[in-house]
Amino acid sequence: MRSAIIGTVFGFYLPAIIMFTIYLKILNGDRHTASRTQQRLEQLSEPRNMAPEVTDNRTDEIHPCYQIDKVSNTLIHTRSAICVFLNIFLGSLSVVTVGGNLLVIISIIYFKQLHTPTNYLILSLAVADLLVGVLVFPLTIEFSETICLYHTDLFCKMQGSFGISLSISSILTLCCISIDRYYAVCQPLTYRTKINDNVVVTMILVTWGMSVIIGLFFITAEIDTENCGETCFFEIVIVNIISMIFMFGLPMIIMLCIYLKIFLVAQRQACSIHNTTKSGAAISKTERKATKTLAIVMGIYLVCWFPFFLCSSIYFFSHFNPPLPLVEFLNWLALSNSTFNPFIYAFFYTWFRSAFRMIISGKIILGDFTNSKLF
Repeated sequence: MRSAIIGTVFGFYLPAIIMFTIYLKILNGDRHTASRTQQRLEQLSEPRNMAPEVTDNRTDEIHPCYQIDKVSNTLIHTRSAICVFLNIFLGSLSVVTVGGNLLVIISIIYFKQLHTPTNYLILSLAVADLLVGVLVFPLTIEFSETICLYHTDLFCKMQGSFGISLSISSILTLCCISIDRYYAVCQPLTYRTKINDNVVVTMILVTWGMSVIIGLFFITAEIDTENCGETCFFEIVIVNIISMIFMFGLPMIIMLCIYLKIFLVAQRQACSIHNTTKSGAAISKTERKATKTLAIVMGIYLVCWFPFFLCSSIYFFSHFNPPLPLVEFLNWLALSNSTFNPFIYAFFYTWFRSAFRMIISGKIILGDFTNSKLF
């Protein structure tokens, strides 16, 4: 067991430790890029010995809730019908995210039958998604990517800090889940010894510990980039390339390879299933279904986050600045990943549907159902 813990922590979290260093460097790149963007806007808005502009053309609408004054380079908050509708929609999305993940958390904590290593990892992922709905959604509604580009204050730092911390926690937890599924399907005889409660708790603690540390540094780090000039350009490109690899590319490649291996092993098991006992066949079928469900969770994460990382790559590595509405949309697409997971569990897991009905009906309040058989 000790070797399993050591192998999991140092073999898997070493790239994550490197990610921590890189994200501190990204602070440099992001602030410098925003500074250059604002300088370009200021240059465009400077009077050039021309006649005064017409008042009606003084502002540009860059967001349904904001306009920019091209002369003073300041944001003007507007309350258009589209803005109100957008805030209502995003607020509803936040409520659904909180409610769905809260059901997952209550189900796993309350029902003893669900106290398994795999479900503990799902619980950790649900907590991260719940915090996205509670913290990141409201802050992003009020302090969007657009407004934080022009006014980087404490709340913008908090929004970025929570977003980075929880996204790191999610992707590392998904990696832990893929490792859990690998041992469950590919090495079932040693699964209970290599992936037990102690190993899973270690994974969760290290994952959340690193996520919190990186989030705190995002708030507290004060890096002077105003006097950096163009000498930072090469550094920005390098650190962003490395960050894209370690923050998204490498974890996704690792998970895809693991799930591909699981798929091949599951296919071989299906071909030889007639040589096993009925009990063994049932267990294998249950594990394969769980693996399929969690692979879909990973796939949804990839679909939601890949466009955002692709847009960020284009922004950092080329002279093309994506339109702000596109950046806002991709940011919300990435955050909406936290909304989908409870629906995936409800669709594929009979235990979640059973637990959902018992929680909604209030049965768990009227009596003790902790030992109920959900499947």
